Amino acid sequence: MPPDLYDAGPTDRRPPFRFSAHARVWFSDTDAQGVVYYGRYLPYFDHARLEYHRHLGLTAMWHGAREFVMRAMSVEYEAPAVFDDLLEVFTRVARIGRTSITFECAAYRVDDDVLMCTATQTVVFIDTAARRPTRSRARTPAGAAAPPHAPLGTSAETARSGRRAGPRAAARAPDRSPEPH
Repeated sequence: MPPDLYDAGPTDRRPPFRFSAHARVWFSDTDAQGVVYYGRYLPYFDHARLEYHRHLGLTAMWHGAREFVMRAMSVEYEAPAVFDDLLEVFTRVARIGRTSITFECAAYRVDDDVLMCTATQTVVFIDTAARRPTRSRARTPAGAAAPPHAPLGTSAETARSGRRAGPRAAARAPDRSPEPH
């Protein structure tokens, strides 16, 4: 049975990623060449990242005195997606900084499991009144257990250090992490 368009949740299908969400390519997502317009991948990645936040119970951080805002994004296009393709978009935390969190994303076409696009997104936790960065509650002391949103098998120190490979390498990396819980 094909996955539901709105399926989102933990997965062990594509290590080191441990979470994915599905997105359907609509006609309005395509350009005159009939392929997904490059800017339309960004909403797919946002959808997966926000579903990941929802899964982790972080929705309270979307509104209020402090919230996440997009600081930087890097995207690499690998293959064209077309109208009506079903994509599975994987996301994971790659780095946790003092005021920021960096996510890695990879979108695969479900029918043939071809990598379409990868991205790295950095969000900054800000004080909305001052519009200035503020310390993220995701910060964990060195040597402590990994925070719940870090990739499984990642210590808090490794999650903060940024020593992980980029999303393209992560999309192809062998699984070295423990089985999902």
